[in-house]
Amino acid sequence: MLRLALKLAQTDFLLYIIYNRKLRRDEDMAPAREEVLKRLEELSIPYKLTEHEAVFTIGQMEGLHLGEYGHVAKNLFLRDAKGKRHFLITLCGDKQADLKTLGAKLGGVRLSFASEERLERLLKLKKGAVTPLGVINDEANAVEIILDMDLEKKERIGVHPNENTATVWLSYPELCRYIESCGNSLTRLEI
Repeated sequence: MLRLALKLAQTDFLLYIIYNRKLRRDEDMAPAREEVLKRLEELSIPYKLTEHEAVFTIGQMEGLHLGEYGHVAKNLFLRDAKGKRHFLITLCGDKQADLKTLGAKLGGVRLSFASEERLERLLKLKKGAVTPLGVINDEANAVEIILDMDLEKKERIGVHPNENTATVWLSYPELCRYIESCGNSLTRLEI
């Protein structure tokens, strides 16, 4: 009976530790959309906000049929082979990115997808909520933003406001202005 009580106490203690670590990690995450919307308003950037169910892929976004508001962007969080440079690539939702070609355009860098831990540490974002608007959380300006030049042709672009249960629709020039206001490096490339 005593062994069982000890076993249960150990299990409860471990669950308590796991829960508190998760809570602490969640508290370290970005205040989701409020900070993004506040920055957009401070910059007098016009936008439209659409709320929807949580989505994790571009396919799920397309399934919401939000095309009437603009063009949904696809976002990739990448790193170089040494893990010293990090890139957030934003491209047209219907395009594929060839990492080898993209790496060559970025100066011969070998690219791969960055881990969720890096995403949380650098941008305070979770998988499924990757967005160029997340640069508001990048205090060290460590993440380089790469925008597909084809986005420039779109009237409005849809990106998440730091969470995947909403989409912010704004123009390409205004997206660039937002990124630049946060101090991150911004490169426009043909992807």
